[in-house]
Amino acid sequence: MEPVQEKRWKIAPPVPPQITEELKNYSPVVRQLLYNRGVTTRTAAETYLQADLPGYSPFLIMGMMEVVDRLLYAVDHHEKIAIYGDYDVDGVTATTLMVEVLEAYGADVEWYIPNRFDEGYGLNPDAVRELHERGVDVLLTVDCGIRSPGEARLAAQLGMDLIISDHHHPGTEIPEAVGVICPKQAGNAYPYEHLSGVGLAFKIAEALTMRRPLAGVSVYQWLDLVALGTVADVVPLTGENRSLVRKGLEILKQSQREGVLALARVAGLKLPSIESSHIGFILGPRLNAAGRVESAKAAVELLLAKDLFQAGILAQQLDTQNRERQRLTQEVQEKAIQIASTGKSNYLIMAFDPEFNPGVVGLAASRLVELFYRPAIVGQREEEAGQTRASCRSIPEFHITQALDQCAELLERHGGHQAAAGFTVKNENLPLLQERLISIAEEGLSNLDLIPSIHADMELPLSAIQPDFLGELQRLQPTGEGNPEAFFVSRGVQVKDARCVGSHGEHLKLTLEDRRIIWDAIAFRQGHRIQDLPRFVDVLYALEQNTYNGNTTLQLRVRDIKPAQ
Repeated sequence: MEPVQEKRWKIAPPVPPQITEELKNYSPVVRQLLYNRGVTTRTAAETYLQADLPGYSPFLIMGMMEVVDRLLYAVDHHEKIAIYGDYDVDGVTATTLMVEVLEAYGADVEWYIPNRFDEGYGLNPDAVRELHERGVDVLLTVDCGIRSPGEARLAAQLGMDLIISDHHHPGTEIPEAVGVICPKQAGNAYPYEHLSGVGLAFKIAEALTMRRPLAGVSVYQWLDLVALGTVADVVPLTGENRSLVRKGLEILKQSQREGVLALARVAGLKLPSIESSHIGFILGPRLNAAGRVESAKAAVELLLAKDLFQAGILAQQLDTQNRERQRLTQEVQEKAIQIASTGKSNYLIMAFDPEFNPGVVGLAASRLVELFYRPAIVGQREEEAGQTRASCRSIPEFHITQALDQCAELLERHGGHQAAAGFTVKNENLPLLQERLISIAEEGLSNLDLIPSIHADMELPLSAIQPDFLGELQRLQPTGEGNPEAFFVSRGVQVKDARCVGSHGEHLKLTLEDRRIIWDAIAFRQGHRIQDLPRFVDVLYALEQNTYNGNTTLQLRVRDIKPAQ
């Protein structure tokens, strides 16, 4: 299987005349961007651009009333509450949020993050027993638990009241608990189902403060955590999520949270100019690195830190772990490509090895999808434990979690989304699982033209871009999954200079010219193109600010290059 070189450019159609009239108060570029994102009326445009919180009551979420009643009862009766979170950024921020909120109510609260390497994803029986032995009365999960009916029964047998809050898709059996909060479960009346794990934790906090207001406390003070977890978890940045993240970014810009300040400092990020992309590429990976390399506890401790010195030490630790995470990912990726090259399918990439670090197999799978445009499964085969734990990443044409559902009887546990999932399987069942998944992938993909598509908003000459252009694009923020940043196509652009940059020459630095106007450009992971780069090219790119030596200029972030047509 060879890496995919060709990419199909899909440029959005122009705005129809009737929509042009409806959106006539906006510039042609903003009008096109709005139309491409499904905004077709003046009212919808105003709502989208302002991104105000919709004001949905948290009590519309099924189970919220029972959850609030039980938590306040625990507060009033001095019962011990444990917050059980996942080890990714979404789980870490959700854990931090619930701990701080319950502490504001004077609760006896502690937190627990499972170790990725020893315990795996989600609730596990050993942790439930340990928390019971520590005297926990109420166990509240955040960002996990919806596929843990067995652990729910164990908690009930031990006499612990379990509350589940999880945004993942439920399985066939909903766990029995005091309250189950999951917007994706059947019968849920809440108008928006795409909240992240930390988004659901925020709704619990909102419900608590509505039921019992606290003097001097606003639930919105925790929106910085919501922004971090929501963007890092790659849930759709539409509707309520987009509103929550926009408000959260404003809090991050003026952050008083010592851990965030310290993390931004070691990463060289200036918080007053933070955007959602900085979470996705700078802060998020560092917070995730703790759980991928060692233990996510350091990430929670950083976000909870009140001492500047302690925050600085933890931030430096996470930064170091992030560099180690990058090294490990590269190693696993290279070996996974070798293993997959001997595989039996042209439609599904699978690589399992005892030496794979389970903390980075998901990142390696993502890179394989990017390289080959096929669903990818990468996992650590543990010989001593007799099981394999794997991460899956997929393409839009293949729903990976539904594929795993069809193999449920072979799996110990599994769960996830359309594009990302994970599972644990006994090694004795692994060969049959591979055969079954290959069959499902071939059935679903063999008749499709599997060429990755890149969507662009419009064509325009580079020479037509004005200095205030970026200000108009800022109105789309925050951008991400479901609300993509703006991409443009410019044709017949002259390459004045090109050179490879990066520690291994993996990136391409360009100087482009159009009608005597010079532009700087960077094409990440495209250093190989320098060998056959023509003099005139078509480029598909986003616009961004570039600050160097105190000077801020516009530059192109090139996503793809083709010879000029």
